[in-house]
Amino acid sequence: MPAMPSARHPGPSDGETMLKYPCLVLDHDDTVVQSMKTMSYPFWCMELEIFRPGQTMTFQEYVMECHNRGFAGLCRDCFHFTEEELAKEHTMWMDYVMTHIPDPYPGIDRIIHRQKAEGGLICVVSHSHKDNIARDYQTHFGIQPDAIYGWDLPPHQRKPNTYPLEDIMRRFGFKPEEILVVDDMKLACQMAAPLGVQVAYAGWSGMGVESLSAEMEKICDYSFGTTQDFEEFLFA
Repeated sequence: MPAMPSARHPGPSDGETMLKYPCLVLDHDDTVVQSMKTMSYPFWCMELEIFRPGQTMTFQEYVMECHNRGFAGLCRDCFHFTEEELAKEHTMWMDYVMTHIPDPYPGIDRIIHRQKAEGGLICVVSHSHKDNIARDYQTHFGIQPDAIYGWDLPPHQRKPNTYPLEDIMRRFGFKPEEILVVDDMKLACQMAAPLGVQVAYAGWSGMGVESLSAEMEKICDYSFGTTQDFEEFLFA
């Protein structure tokens, strides 16, 4: 698919900057940082032992259910967690991530810094908690996103609800064609499609689930296997 025409957005130095997408809306886990294989799946296996002794789930099953339902849907629909159990699970996870920081994907730092240096915005729409996203950005990139829409929002304002994108357009004055959502899961498409916002599949997440990759390549406007390919697309 051909690249979109360049859009104009005020820059920090020369008053006007040319960017293909003045606003990048980035997912966090497994788009910017490598968390599922090294953090969330191992932790989920530990939680299953606590909440549902004897029940197991393979990594591929975990990835696909998160892809299709989201994590809360996985807990509710597949393992019938009560709201009390969900609250306990969330507390356990928050305690865990306070002392575990996932590594970023190689090359994603260049994209984030180039977008900012050329006058663009970085917004984050994720199911991670706002405080953890802010910590990861400060630790790895030395900056903060321009806006963060995380799990701490009320459920009706979280992805795949359209609220985060609507609020970004309202706050910063962007048109749908000036925004690109970058994500590894299809909840992003469900959020973006009603507003006419394009989505790029972060194929560098490397989950190793062919059916997921094939579906994302089909339903997203763009697909990139490496961060280098994505950088060239954005800034060529």
